[in-house]
Amino acid sequence: MLKIDEPLRTERLILRPFAEGDLDALHAIHSREDVTRYLYLEPRDRAECAEALEKRVAGMSITEPGQPLAIAVVLAETGELIGDLYFEWLSSEHRKAEIGFVFHPDHYGRGYATEAARELLRLGFEGLGLHRVIGRCDARNTASAAVLGKLGLRQEARLRENEIVKGAWVDELVFAILDREWRARRV
Repeated sequence: MLKIDEPLRTERLILRPFAEGDLDALHAIHSREDVTRYLYLEPRDRAECAEALEKRVAGMSITEPGQPLAIAVVLAETGELIGDLYFEWLSSEHRKAEIGFVFHPDHYGRGYATEAARELLRLGFEGLGLHRVIGRCDARNTASAAVLGKLGLRQEARLRENEIVKGAWVDELVFAILDREWRARRV
């Protein structure tokens, strides 16, 4: 089981459960075309963000495979919600999970996604005893691919025209890191 009971701190960030009061900030992120460009979803209106927030607030623990966990990323200095982390436990038998992240463009290029996702990897490997964590992205999303690489995930595949995203066939990149690789990076 993985549960975020109390906010987690990194050097510059606080990772915490989503709360009802996060609607404006979540909408400010998910309503933007430049944020959703490489995602399956279109920019969300306020009602869609309210529905997404409701799911995030309700699902703050993982007790079995298939359950997603969403974590709010907040700047410690200001309290501003700047990002949304995604974690899904894919298999207990294979001890595998997937991570993802979405950040507000005003905060791109500052290492926040890497810092937050690094803590998410720690939670997965230490909290769930995972063997393998994957990250996937649209091949056009070079920024997300770079973050996955900085985290130590290696690109394992480029799936050519693997999915139709917003009406176009796109390549998907698959990255992964094993528990022993993660431990070696922490020493």
